[in-house]
Amino acid sequence: MQKSTQPEAVSSVLKVFNILQALGEQKEIGVSELSQRLMMSKATTYRFLQTMKTLGYVSQEGEADKYSLTLRLFELGSKSLEYVDLISIADKEMRYISEKTNEALHLGALDENAFIYIHKIDSGYNLRMQSRIGRRNPLYSTGIGKVLLSGRDEAYTREALKDVEFIKHTDKTLENVDQLLAELEHVREVHYAEDNEEQEPGLRCIAAPVYDRFGNIIAGLSISFPTIRFDQKRMSYYVGLLQTACKNISKELGYHNYPA
Repeated sequence: MQKSTQPEAVSSVLKVFNILQALGEQKEIGVSELSQRLMMSKATTYRFLQTMKTLGYVSQEGEADKYSLTLRLFELGSKSLEYVDLISIADKEMRYISEKTNEALHLGALDENAFIYIHKIDSGYNLRMQSRIGRRNPLYSTGIGKVLLSGRDEAYTREALKDVEFIKHTDKTLENVDQLLAELEHVREVHYAEDNEEQEPGLRCIAAPVYDRFGNIIAGLSISFPTIRFDQKRMSYYVGLLQTACKNISKELGYHNYPA
């Protein structure tokens, strides 16, 4: 193995992944053998292994000099693959709604005290919502945010939003967590959520939940309209499109008891 010329931090990352790769090729291995294979000192190898053990990525049999990988990496990989599958499955349903409405569609997932867009299809109109994949958005003033929180209990919501300022984006924005909790009760009853010009003046959004195979809400799918194009008389039609799409997505992910 060639000596790294990278900065120390980068060199340390390379050492970690070399150790992971070596452990992945062999069920268990001792410090001496591993250090020889990677051309690292025994003390350095031991230090890295102990750190990785503390983080839960490596296990050690008692006080034995044998180490092996845990399932922590598999867990991380499974989460990543779940979202890859989700986006692939959701894209088909989102394109169908796009063809029917020509409006913007967004798929969002929870990210601590906010949510992020993980997929989108832009509106075909010149007047459209401006967004980008990876953008963080508030939970309290958006349809997707409310849908995601509707799958959590009050304690989770209060804890997640304890340091979040409820910014009054418009005069319709909810002002505190108590108002949000009251609205979440309604969201759970009807299985969809609205952003009625709460995040941005002149913009309305409707969102529905996507469930994983365990019945957990893992994403929200929304359709967004400028208020000048929103037709209140077609509300049930829009909700139906979203809920049917989310039901189909959830079914593909292994959940067959969609509530709506």
